[in-house]
Amino acid sequence: MFKFIFSAVFLYFFAVWGLAAAPVGFDSAKKLASRIYASEKQEFYCGCPIRWQAGKGIPDLSACGYQVRKNGPRASRIEWEHIMPAQQFGSALSCWKNGGRELCGKTDNLFKQMEADLFNLKPAIGEVNGDRAHYRFALLPPQAPQYGSCEVKVDFKSRQVEPRAQIRGDIARIHFYMADKYNIPLAKAQQQLFMAWHQQDPVDEAELKLQQRIAQHMGHGNDFVTGRKVWQLGFKASGFGVKKPEVTQIAAVTSIQPELAPGQVLGNKRSKLYHLSHCGGFRQVSERNQQWFETEQQALDAGFKRAGNCSAETSIGAGD
Repeated sequence: MFKFIFSAVFLYFFAVWGLAAAPVGFDSAKKLASRIYASEKQEFYCGCPIRWQAGKGIPDLSACGYQVRKNGPRASRIEWEHIMPAQQFGSALSCWKNGGRELCGKTDNLFKQMEADLFNLKPAIGEVNGDRAHYRFALLPPQAPQYGSCEVKVDFKSRQVEPRAQIRGDIARIHFYMADKYNIPLAKAQQQLFMAWHQQDPVDEAELKLQQRIAQHMGHGNDFVTGRKVWQLGFKASGFGVKKPEVTQIAAVTSIQPELAPGQVLGNKRSKLYHLSHCGGFRQVSERNQQWFETEQQALDAGFKRAGNCSAETSIGAGD
């Protein structure tokens, strides 16, 4: 109990004084993760020893009995794996439907936030990371080893992956965290599997300490690791990572017709500025501050001035 209280108080002051700095993109997240995991001596999926050099991870494949399946160059390096794959947390976004991960990574702030979430990143042997792709986790039938002594199994036909038993609870709690924070739905079968894994592989001291280090940068912890939250079927996600849309007066403005007719001039009684229908500020004037004019000249005669961000595409006197 004391550890939990101390951790909560520490995180509070860490965030209040502006020391917590969650990464804003995947590239910065990888750099920060390299520092966080510098003291970690094991790769995630296979448990192979890692040697960190200038922020890069190099797995010791011989020490863990790893055998290259197909891609030797990727097997010789550590990559940063999204435990909940990008396709799962990004596919519902419009940017993904229009241009996939590449477009989302360039244009969508929510996707960038999810992609850079440090709780969802783990150091993995590059070949395993590539083979896992965006496959879902599952329990698979017995099969011949694919990576020597590494216990991870990949079924390319069913597009499923079975992780070693020692990390299944970690995987479950990461999925619970991502689903809760970003309102990402989990299928019932997936929830049941992860709930079982959470029980079979409970939080240990190493996982708790690691989440504390990550929390110092994210500004909050993983409540499913600390025990503040427990996932159950029908769990209602808080969505605390999804930015709430700002309340605007767009609906009020659009109810006034003819709003977008050429030459329409909308004044702001509070600022004494007027906007033309093609200008961005035209839709931002609250209903209580609206004053309509037929022409710019009428607005000028009433003591209004054209807003600085409104170009002169419509001449004074238009509409006469």
